[in-house]
Amino acid sequence: MSNFQFLQRDFPALYADAVEAEQFTFLSPKASAIFCRSSLENAINWLYDHERALSRPWRTDLSTLMHEHGFKALFNNTLFNELNLIRKTGNLAAHGKSVSQQDALASLKYLFRFMRHLAIYYGKSVPDTQLFDEALIPRENADTVQPPSIETTLAEVDTKNQSKRENEQQIRDKAQHNPAIKQAIEQEQQQLAERKASREQSVDINTAIPLLVSEAETRLRYIDLSLKEAGWDNLKDGYHLEYEVTGMPVSTNKSGMGYIDYVLWGDDGLPLAVVEAKKTMHDARKGKHQAELYANCLEKMKGQRPIIFYSNGFETYLWDDTFYPEREVQGFYTKDELQLLIERRQTRKDLRLFKPNEAIVGRPYQLEAITRVAENTVTENSQGELKGRARQSLLVMATGSGKTRTAAAIVDMLTKCNWAKRVLFLADRNALVTQAKKAFNIHLPHLTAIDLTKEKEDNGTRLVFSTYPTIMNRIDGLRDTDNRFYGVGHFDLIIVDEAHRSVYQKYKSIFAYFDALLIGLTATPKAEVDHNTYGLFGIEDNNPTFAYELNQAVADKFLVPPKAMSVPLKFMREGVHYNQLSAAEKTEYEEKFGDPTQGEAPDEIESAALNKWLFNTDTVDKVLDHLMTSGIKVQGGDRLGKSIIFAKSHAHAVFIEERFNKNYPEYSGKFLRVIDNYESKAQSLLETFADDYEEHDPQIAVSVDMMDTGVDAPRVVNLVFFKPVKSATKFWQMIGRGTRLCPDLFGPGVDKTKFLIFDYCQNFEFFDTTPDGEQGKIIKSLIQQVFEAKLEVAMLIRDDISRTEEQGTLAESYIQELHQAISSLDRNRFVVKAKLRHVVEFSDEHRWQNLSKGDLLDINTELASLVLAEKNDDEFARRFDILLLNFQIAVLTGSHSLDRFINRITGSANALLKKQNIPAVAQQKALLMDLQTDVFWQNINVNRLDHIRLALRDLMKYLDKDQQKVVMTTFEDTLDHSAIVVHEPIGTYVALQSYKDRVESYVRNHSDHLVIQKLKTNKSITETEIHLLESILFEDESLGTKQDYIDTYGDKPLGVFIRNIVGLDMAAAQAHFADFIQAGNLRADQITFINNIISYLNKNGVIDKSLLFEPPFTYLHDQGLFGVFDDATASKVIKLIDRVNDNALVAAS
Repeated sequence: MSNFQFLQRDFPALYADAVEAEQFTFLSPKASAIFCRSSLENAINWLYDHERALSRPWRTDLSTLMHEHGFKALFNNTLFNELNLIRKTGNLAAHGKSVSQQDALASLKYLFRFMRHLAIYYGKSVPDTQLFDEALIPRENADTVQPPSIETTLAEVDTKNQSKRENEQQIRDKAQHNPAIKQAIEQEQQQLAERKASREQSVDINTAIPLLVSEAETRLRYIDLSLKEAGWDNLKDGYHLEYEVTGMPVSTNKSGMGYIDYVLWGDDGLPLAVVEAKKTMHDARKGKHQAELYANCLEKMKGQRPIIFYSNGFETYLWDDTFYPEREVQGFYTKDELQLLIERRQTRKDLRLFKPNEAIVGRPYQLEAITRVAENTVTENSQGELKGRARQSLLVMATGSGKTRTAAAIVDMLTKCNWAKRVLFLADRNALVTQAKKAFNIHLPHLTAIDLTKEKEDNGTRLVFSTYPTIMNRIDGLRDTDNRFYGVGHFDLIIVDEAHRSVYQKYKSIFAYFDALLIGLTATPKAEVDHNTYGLFGIEDNNPTFAYELNQAVADKFLVPPKAMSVPLKFMREGVHYNQLSAAEKTEYEEKFGDPTQGEAPDEIESAALNKWLFNTDTVDKVLDHLMTSGIKVQGGDRLGKSIIFAKSHAHAVFIEERFNKNYPEYSGKFLRVIDNYESKAQSLLETFADDYEEHDPQIAVSVDMMDTGVDAPRVVNLVFFKPVKSATKFWQMIGRGTRLCPDLFGPGVDKTKFLIFDYCQNFEFFDTTPDGEQGKIIKSLIQQVFEAKLEVAMLIRDDISRTEEQGTLAESYIQELHQAISSLDRNRFVVKAKLRHVVEFSDEHRWQNLSKGDLLDINTELASLVLAEKNDDEFARRFDILLLNFQIAVLTGSHSLDRFINRITGSANALLKKQNIPAVAQQKALLMDLQTDVFWQNINVNRLDHIRLALRDLMKYLDKDQQKVVMTTFEDTLDHSAIVVHEPIGTYVALQSYKDRVESYVRNHSDHLVIQKLKTNKSITETEIHLLESILFEDESLGTKQDYIDTYGDKPLGVFIRNIVGLDMAAAQAHFADFIQAGNLRADQITFINNIISYLNKNGVIDKSLLFEPPFTYLHDQGLFGVFDDATASKVIKLIDRVNDNALVAAS
């Protein structure tokens, strides 16, 4: 029995796929995730062939198929996001990343929901109601059942799916040339469309465990609350509630009458919206057709078609069916907001016909960006009626190319075309908010604007500029009355400045909350934009709405190029070595660190210590001298041009300022200033420094993060990298501080044409070898880590049949704490409202009594992040909690050495014993003494660990914080001018696409090349032809060098590499084995085996003979080749394979 039994009759192939995914869920989570993704891909391809509303996009990969607008419109956001998670989890598994049982189970549950959707709407008969049953998943002992390797799984999936795609394509090709087949397909699609339309009205799709809450209770608890927040209170029976309408279809009600759950009326007595409430056990979309019928009736009765809402209290959908498909929202619109939606039906103009204001933007690429947004946002149907298209757009534009101007022009377009009234502009720093507001005030002076970080909100404001934390706080803040001031419909447009990974991680709930058009701006190269960011904007990876990148902007002369110098400073690269110092310096070393010759200190200090805790005067002096001497000058060469020094820390920045003022006293402390968040007048200093038209001191700005991104300073001509940078996104943002044009900088008619980068920390060398940089990890909050650890400890104890009564009590106390944390969540917080279904479900104490693995997944992914810290709790107590809880997990699982936990606890206890003058510490003296003994730890158990945790957690704040003492030295450093290396950053920027991607893409795009064709068609090649390929692939600088090839592919022969990419032509492969098949009198299983070899060669070009004894070649016989053929025949097969492989090598002369 399987959870997917409902598929077996009508969708046998999809049933087989899903069962394969199901059986490996707990045995091999990675394999299960891969099979789930494969099942999804096959099901989606089935949909494209059978759902007439869908047209295949130009690319056929899964991501493109899923992100096609027509496909996305078939599903709500919740289900679509689940499908995306299936895809992404499968991708992770395929790339060898860790996939847990809970991850695999989640993918399987998402797949179950999708398959139920498919079967109910398209199956010949409606499957019986069925809940997902975790007990049906096989749980064989992993010790007795050997899971397949990931390589095997991938090979199997690839072989099967390639065959399916080929068969599907053959059918489509036949339909193009055979009218009868084409007509049969169209008839089937028509039948399925009629079936689906009927099912949408008659079938309740309920794929989740139901919450048995009555419809009246749903309205009272959830829908009424959401309406009240939007100002819809004092609702009257018979008018707002249960409003009677006539004109309902007789099939629905013989009397033709109906009663609408809610009608929201305008001041003119016309209906603004209908709300259909469904039981929470139902998918909210069950109410879609009913709400549409009510809207039809009201339109006939009142002459105005209302906006349609339908909700089950947990999920709410808005459907303006005259313009947009349905979409999920997190609440209801206010009266004024609904009135505006109604009015826009008449006043909204076609964006594609709008002529941008050339006083704001005039460059061709800026105009193209606006056109792209317009075309992405609006379309028209076959009747020529205007219809909404995508609601998200992402613009990738190089720093200095005018992102803010372009955004202002887009706002101008959307406001003048009556698409947007209120706009929210979000940035991650106050300085960027201030800068953006200033720019918009210049370009759009007729639109009232406020900076929400400084000014009070005003309901009449058109433009609101804010940081992310500020708007989150305002969303949760209630203004004067009970209705939330910033409701879901408050803004019509949100502009996200620097839409990148950290924004997605921290603030995605903002974009889910507001029902607004979304436009993202980023200077991050499109190859570096994170997958989640593309997902946030509803588009496939590496395919933004518009891209205008640094290399193109420089080539078009809209930005100036950098010239970079990697400058070798001895200490910054090698550290400080005692034995290389002078006698006087050795004395200083011994005084400040100890004598290495006596074992008092190490004999070297690593380079990472420089500018972190070790500040060496001469190191900074040499950097400043090099900048002052070699930097670009202005005013006829008499004055250093505007420069930014990127410092490692505030202490480093202050040290640089001190050294400059000492070495250059003639500037009176005004020429170089620290501009960072520690400086109270930083904003004023920044504005003075960044003046577009005049040179004002400070001329050098030393910045720590504040000026790394987003700041416009066109006069900057020198950048100093005095800190290592590991993020590729940040690296290119920092370079962007110098790219802006500046006319007449060096005098009338003498413009800025370049800028210099002085790199003292080998950043360019790092990004030459690691173009993607280091990827940051998503870090959970301490509260979330404590929550999840307590849940894990409790479940480990529950699952232990030999647990003691004392352990059981501890487990249930943890469960009670966690339940209390969930049940006490403030349901007025918008992030809690977004997870309300799960919050309500797990606020029921009984729900915690029997938790499945699926429940644990739901609790950890949906709820754990919502819990807030106790008021009087502190960070150090929570860190101690995590240490002790992880210790408990190690004790229960036996999976870690306990010594590291014991050492950390005894170390803290020993340090606390030195603080016995504190009464709270003195009270725990006996325990602290016990912790120092070996006897105490001999019989440690989880209950004793919890006792330690509770007794000591509140004492952790008294411990001295580990701080490295800051040391200043005067050692002489060395700057080797002869070893300075010049870099061309634009070349590095172009190379952001990995070498592998570039060269493989080139080969695919040039598969008609004569030599590549010979390799593809199994013809032998000569050494001369190989040299020809080498000249093409290794001498084109845009592709890479021979060393790049060696670094990426090792010693793989070039012919084999190309054959791997283009594969072996199917006809050539079949011809190669034709004589063998015809002459051999082969059995059916032997022919199948040869066909499997041919399919493999068609995809991979060559075949390693060892694979003939692994899946998929062991499906016919577990001995592979030697199980299917006798030795003599097997030898013939091997010789044929050798000849194919040899043809990818240079022919012997």
